[in-house]
Amino acid sequence: MTAERHLDRLRPAAARLARFTGRTLRGEWHAIVVDPVRQLARRGLSGLLLAFVAAFGVIFFHDIAQRPTGAMWVTRLGGVKADLPLWLSLLRTPVSLYVPALDLPVWAGITQLFLAFALAELTLGRSRTLAIAYATTLAGTLVARLMIAIGPGWSGLGLPAACGQVLDTGPSAAVVGLFTYLSVIRRAPVVFTLTGGSMVWESIAVPNLAGREHLIAVGSAVVLGLLHGRRARLRALGRSLLPTRTPGPSPTAPTAPTAPTAPTAPTAPTAPTAPTAPTAPTASPALPVTASATVPAPASPHPTAGRTPMTSLER
Repeated sequence: MTAERHLDRLRPAAARLARFTGRTLRGEWHAIVVDPVRQLARRGLSGLLLAFVAAFGVIFFHDIAQRPTGAMWVTRLGGVKADLPLWLSLLRTPVSLYVPALDLPVWAGITQLFLAFALAELTLGRSRTLAIAYATTLAGTLVARLMIAIGPGWSGLGLPAACGQVLDTGPSAAVVGLFTYLSVIRRAPVVFTLTGGSMVWESIAVPNLAGREHLIAVGSAVVLGLLHGRRARLRALGRSLLPTRTPGPSPTAPTAPTAPTAPTAPTAPTAPTAPTAPTAPTASPALPVTASATVPAPASPHPTAGRTPMTSLER
């Protein structure tokens, strides 16, 4: 009875775990495989331009490096070492992405390189794919130089000075960085375990310079993936951290002193003018008479008014 009760309790948990695993794998399959395939069907082979360029670049440099003169030029163009000047390492880093690593098989590396650039270009676009690949590779190169500068010790963080002579080339850091970035932004734990977990195991099993750089590439890709889609928030945070200036009264600029005016020359006396003839007085203008103005007629006198009394002779 006890075993049956334990089985009854474990069955719902196992069913929930199975459903969660199925949903995760189905979502990861659509995010990593189905969506890029749809983009490829929509865009055609032009959506794989970076993948073809990266693969043919590795094949080209590998073929040139088979000859002594070609190997010398490949090293001069894309050979990166920690003991080189920093400006020269930065100048050679973009070309070092296409130089095959010495301790890895070329064709296996080309397959991983093509797949990483193809999925990233179809999902992220060309500009972001190049930015992530270069950023992760550059982060690995610079931090490795810092580890060598620190020296051995520091709880295993530093590296001996002999690592500065190791040729640091190959697109492996870019490949790991692209896979890790895609797994973070697409919520793909299986891909993240296969890429980041394998790099952790490699660095533990073989503690060399390449393993450290791969770990740095994984860490930088995780940070970039977590910052994906948060550009507006970061801008708002940066603006809030900057000190704000309160507008104050602007001081008035002092007026420049006016230049003294030059004294004017005395004017010559003018000749007296002849007297002018007196003008005739002008008649004042007549006032206009309006049509509506009427002159009142004189009142008629009374019949008896103004008469003298008659005498007796006149009667």
